[in-house]
Amino acid sequence: MTPLELAAVIRQKATGQGRFLTALAGPPGAGKSTLAAALVEALGQGAKAVPMDGFHYDDRVLIARGARGRKGAPDTFDAQGFFHLLRRLRVEDEIAIPLFDRDLEISRAGADIVTPEDRLLVVEGNYLLLNEAPWPEAAPLFDLTVWIDVPEAELDRRLLARWAHYGKTPAEARAWIDGNDMPNIRRVTQNSRMADVVVRWS
Repeated sequence: MTPLELAAVIRQKATGQGRFLTALAGPPGAGKSTLAAALVEALGQGAKAVPMDGFHYDDRVLIARGARGRKGAPDTFDAQGFFHLLRRLRVEDEIAIPLFDRDLEISRAGADIVTPEDRLLVVEGNYLLLNEAPWPEAAPLFDLTVWIDVPEAELDRRLLARWAHYGKTPAEARAWIDGNDMPNIRRVTQNSRMADVVVRWS
């Protein structure tokens, strides 16, 4: 299914409704941000991406918890803060949202605004469909759920390229993927609920 085809599904299902939240979920390296941007472009005016990554705990918090080496795992996000944002998006006209700056490895509060005109929201993140507490709390907050299906070997290739881009040596990238990304990939792939729509995005 292409972004244009998925946009048509969203438009059809959102007809006659207020703000419509589509969950775009998948493992690390699946291309969630890229597909979200393509979807927003295909949907046009009134569409906006809302990334879950803005709810990463800061490195100082993770270091204090002994979890910096697992950054990106489900418990390294402020899940309840994210759920609170989703609930606000259902009822409030204008909401500031945080965005994660990968260059700085930090979340920036109030980095974007969802306006009253933004009716079609594409919420993207690894754990939107994860069937482990507390993540199922998000389930009733979405109007449509989409899972991005990508073979594990392709995810590995993309992640090697990602970490090289952000300055890791091949050995550092390999160690990070094997020790952190790949366990998260398998966890989310094996333990996520079925989505309404499955897309293969390459």
